[in-house]
Amino acid sequence: MSRPVRIEFPGASYHVTNKGRDGQIVFRDDDDRGAFLNVLENVVERFEWLIHSYILMTDHYDLVVEVPGANLSKGMRQLNGVYTQHFNRRHGQEGPIFQGRFKSVLFEKKNYLLPVCRHVVINPARETESNNYASYKWSSYRALAGQVKVPTLLHKDDVLANFSKRDKDAQRKYREYVKQGMGMESPLASRTSQVLLGSTKFLNEMQPILQGERLSKRGPKSAKRRRSLNVLFKKVDVKTRPERNELIKKAHLDHGYTLMEIGDHLGLHYTTVSKVINA
Repeated sequence: MSRPVRIEFPGASYHVTNKGRDGQIVFRDDDDRGAFLNVLENVVERFEWLIHSYILMTDHYDLVVEVPGANLSKGMRQLNGVYTQHFNRRHGQEGPIFQGRFKSVLFEKKNYLLPVCRHVVINPARETESNNYASYKWSSYRALAGQVKVPTLLHKDDVLANFSKRDKDAQRKYREYVKQGMGMESPLASRTSQVLLGSTKFLNEMQPILQGERLSKRGPKSAKRRRSLNVLFKKVDVKTRPERNELIKKAHLDHGYTLMEIGDHLGLHYTTVSKVINA
């Protein structure tokens, strides 16, 4: 049976997981977990990822990742490769520690970001049949709940913005939301073809890609001759926000400019550009 196509486009969101090979433990102690998060932080910085949620268990990890640069596979190669080198060097062994190709589910962010992030952080409760997710040190829960400082690698804004504009209110409502998820079926149980999770419209758009068709609407088009950013955004200061946003989409989709290039030109963060393009 052939492996499903890995769909990648700017701004795509994924639930990613990887387990130890043949049930191997991949995090033997807190030093291993700390080293993994250091590697992940470097990957986030290099590949401009947004990590919305994460957890490290004994034999696997889960991430909720958004990739403005359509570079999930490249980043995962570095994450798994560098951490494997650390683990083997520290524990005196050789060879791969993860079970081959990582698993990922491409999901529709606007409908599934919150339930997927909740699914990730209540993992300790499912594994131990207890309510210990709230005190588990190696997940993003405590940072989003306002109990500890938010680590550099974690992008908290998109999750908490769904609850309130005020941090304290958002954190409280986030805690309540996660608690309500105890005992609920995982949102991943609703995925299609094992790799897609979203509305009917989203699935209809993505399904042909799994059959080998080219992804043309989401990704930037190649352009041998393209207008400069100065030309594309001429007099942008006097345009309305919707007009500016249309120009941003045109620059990315029709002329192939990256999120960083557009953001630098307009003085916007690349995450803001990503939100405009995927709105």
